[in-house]
Amino acid sequence: MKSNRTSVITIVVALLIGAGFALAGSQGGATIGGFPLFALAVIAAFAIQVIAFVPAAALRTERFFDLTGSLTFIVISIALVLLVPQIDARGLILAAMVVLWAVRLGSFLFAARVRRAGSDSRFEQIKGSPVRFLQVWVLQGLWVSITAGAAWIAMAVAPAQQRPLEWLGVVGIVVWVVGLTIEIVADAQKSAFRADPSNAGEFISTGLWARSRHPNYFGEIVLWIGVALVAVPVLQGWQWVALLSPVFVALLIGRVSGVPMLEAKADATWGGRDDYAAYKKRTPVLVPRLGASPARGANG
Repeated sequence: MKSNRTSVITIVVALLIGAGFALAGSQGGATIGGFPLFALAVIAAFAIQVIAFVPAAALRTERFFDLTGSLTFIVISIALVLLVPQIDARGLILAAMVVLWAVRLGSFLFAARVRRAGSDSRFEQIKGSPVRFLQVWVLQGLWVSITAGAAWIAMAVAPAQQRPLEWLGVVGIVVWVVGLTIEIVADAQKSAFRADPSNAGEFISTGLWARSRHPNYFGEIVLWIGVALVAVPVLQGWQWVALLSPVFVALLIGRVSGVPMLEAKADATWGGRDDYAAYKKRTPVLVPRLGASPARGANG
């Protein structure tokens, strides 16, 4: 079947990209038993997804897909703290940033996509095919590895590379806090909007959603930029591949699976309405508009 061949190719490409990322990010980094810690983290990220895929495929369920991704961020970040020969303040801060974000997002997505909805519509067409279903789990391993890459590479640098937390690190922490706050507030506003029966079938255009059609995604991008800023001072050589992390997050959200999919869904739902057209005209897609703003309307 052509779709299965495509999935196999995608899986192989994802594994090769992951291997290259692990190799580059590991150069000059700390090791355990002679094996680079960052490479071990990437291997573990993929392995956890494949292990979780086995019962998920047997039961034909995606119920714990998002939860598995979040737990991978958490487990590996904590493992690195325990395995790095001499973890420093920067490493502990980076681990905390990743873990706190993963706990918040994982619980939110599990509640929003599965517990309330009962299933995740993204998987309806693929969970009956083991190869296609495996593909999304492997891609999640790649997503975890590259997204957390800046934090994990900086955590796993050799002790000689470690430096005191200076002004750029403080700026990074502030940027991360701002991004996480925007994401949390935007998600809370949308959840409250949807919980109100009078808003059934409507789009949200109040609060942060009056300033951006996807403020939660904007917050997500900002917080990973903050993580990268904290990591930057200790990077050297091929470890600079860590900066792929915020770029990858921005491209994934802005061009692939985030904004484009939701914009298409919203257009299909409300595209013929004048109020939605007005909302789109006055509200930026991603980067929030500053200053006074009108009210009520969208994003599904």
